[in-house]
Amino acid sequence: MASWATGLRREHFPPERNYLDAHVTLFHALPPSCEDELRDVLAAMVKEFAAPSARLEGLMSLGRGTALKLTSPAMQGLRAHIANHFHGSLTPQDEHNPRLHVTIQNKVAPRDAKALQASLEPLIEPRNFTFPALELHIYRGGPWEFVKRWPFRGHSTA
Repeated sequence: MASWATGLRREHFPPERNYLDAHVTLFHALPPSCEDELRDVLAAMVKEFAAPSARLEGLMSLGRGTALKLTSPAMQGLRAHIANHFHGSLTPQDEHNPRLHVTIQNKVAPRDAKALQASLEPLIEPRNFTFPALELHIYRGGPWEFVKRWPFRGHSTA
């Protein structure tokens, strides 16, 4: 599913701002002082937990953009584990559970977003998939910087 979603993103995301492949953002701004600890937490989690199951539900309007709407109680559980670990360090934006999604278009005119949603709606079929890994990207004032990818290897479920 990742390569298909990345293709949609490359086709519809404003190219001057599209620096990343398709992804699901779990946190927006953990403090830089937490980076080493976060690496340790993510490394431990992928050893313990199996790849979380998920479902593509359809499209989601972002007002000025379009996303693929996802559900994954397992991924939300892993996210809650990370959030609990970093309690007190989260920004207000990161204190709540996010609506899981993959943004494929953003910061366009609302009419353009609605047009894309209308054209894609008949093509998007709900399907199950698994998240293969957790990744860390850091924003250091320029495009997002890839730090590391941790594939899931565990056997427990969240």
